[in-house]
Parts: sequence; C-alpha cells; structure tokens
Amino acid sequence: MTTTPVHTAPAAGRSVARVVSPFHTFEGAGFPVRRPFPTTELPFLDPFLMVDQVGPVDLAPGEAKGAPPHPHRGFETIQYVIDGDIANADSRGHRAVVRGGGVQWLTAGSGIVHEALPTPEFLAAGGHQHMLQIWVNLPARLKGVPPRSQNAEAADLPVVRTAEGAELIVLAGTTHGATAPFETHTPLLVVHARLAAGGSATFTAPAHHTAAFHTLTGRAETAGVPLPDGHLAVLDQDGEGFTVRAVDGPAEVLVLAGEPIGEPVARSGPFVMNTVAELHRAQQDFSRGLMGRMPV
Repeated sequence: MTTTPVHTAPAAGRSVARVVSPFHTFEGAGFPVRRPFPTTELPFLDPFLMVDQVGPVDLAPGEAKGAPPHPHRGFETIQYVIDGDIANADSRGHRAVVRGGGVQWLTAGSGIVHEALPTPEFLAAGGHQHMLQIWVNLPARLKGVPPRSQNAEAADLPVVRTAEGAELIVLAGTTHGATAPFETHTPLLVVHARLAAGGSATFTAPAHHTAAFHTLTGRAETAGVPLPDGHLAVLDQDGEGFTVRAVDGPAEVLVLAGEPIGEPVARSGPFVMNTVAELHRAQQDFSRGLMGRMPV
C-alpha cells in the first residue's frame, strides 16, 4: 500500500435517509454472504447495484468455496479481498490471483464468462477469509463496451492515515488527497475505512451524488444515528460532507458514493440492462456462446 501523509478532512453535513439491515444468503458454490442490498426494501443504490460481504470467518481446510463459471453483462464488479485469496479466470483468457488487500475490477460490458475460486493452497490449508463483492451499474451508452479486467495488489492502493484516528484504503475515486488506481466509467468513491475506537472519518461528494456507509465490523454511527455491525446507512442528498465514527471500540466501514445514472434498471441474475428485451437478448447470447466460453 502507498501511504499519504496525515490529512484533516472538512466538517460534515448530510443526514440519514434510512438504515437497512442485511439479508443473509448463499452465493456461488454455497458460500454465505451478508447483503445490505439489493433487497425488497432497497433494490439498488444508484449507481451501485449490490454489496456482498463474505466473512470475516476462519475456514478449516477444505471449507473454502468460490463461484464456478458464470456470465456477466451490462455492469462492473469490484472484488476486494481483505483477507484470503481468490483465483480469477475468464473467457477472454485473463487469469489473476487476488490476494489479501488486492482488488479485481471487472468491466463486464458486452458480456464475459468469469469464475472466482479459492486457490488450491488456500483450499487445502484454510485460513481467515474476508472479502467484498460490489456491483456498479453502467449507463446504457456503455453497456456494450468491450470487457476489461483491472487488477491491483495491496501495495498499489493508496492509504491515508488521518489525525481523527482513521486509516482509509481508497478503492475508487479521490479522497483526502489520494486517488485510487482504477479507471471508472462514472464518478465513484469507494473507501475501506478502518476506524480506531472513537475515531472518525469525513468525506465529501457533490450533493446530488448517492452516499452510504456499510458497517463491516464493529459498531459505528453517522449523523447521530447508530449503525450496528452489518447495517447500511443511506444518506440524504442535503449536503456535501458526511462523517462516520466508531462506537464502543474499533470499527471497519465501507464508504460508497457516486453519481446516479438515473436510467431504468432491468436485471436478472448476472445480467443488468435497461429493458426486459435486452435481458432476453443477453440470455440468448450467453446460451449461444457469444460471451465466450471458459477454457477446458
């Protein structure tokens, strides 16, 4: 990780629109995830489509599971491996192992088949696993862009340590004078904030941008509203600044902000388009092998 000197952020102002409790489900080959959205209560958080949290959990040998080959079209995925490792491969021949602290940013665009599996070493030995899968929508004009994979190791991600007791790992966008290494198609801010007991972090984004905090571990609060472990606070668009603070000990928080796309969302499993007709075409194209096939 690269380190940026101590920086003091400006004061905050946004209030809380709602607090959402997580939904527990299973993905891939059967690994459990904690999902604040999408749910019936919160279908998406434009431009963000989904947040899945795996762990933190200690896995015995043979317990690690992954996601066998599956297609994507019309959006982007951010795979952030906080602890553990994941071996990625896709139908365009790209292969990369994401280890602890690393990120794979996959732009599915016009369509790709992808798999994300534990490495043989991690599967055999087990270990501590904690990771995030974040889906980001693409506007209609970009849903047909060629697929692309961007990768960063922990050392490639900027880290800011603030006077308020926060360590900020910048995954997308710019904050506190640090900029993430990924090219994004729309304006985004994604940060993993590690807060010391009583520590806080303040961020800014244009008032019309979506903003939210998701508590990954511990307890936090924002604008005087408590955020228990696993809960998501969706903020009002009533200012540019927003602050999160650790309560009753240290906490880790995922910070999300971005410019809303403001278009219809039609989604079915791994496809996210604008219309039902486009979804049907995506399903047909996948069945015909037009998104490629995984090598044997």
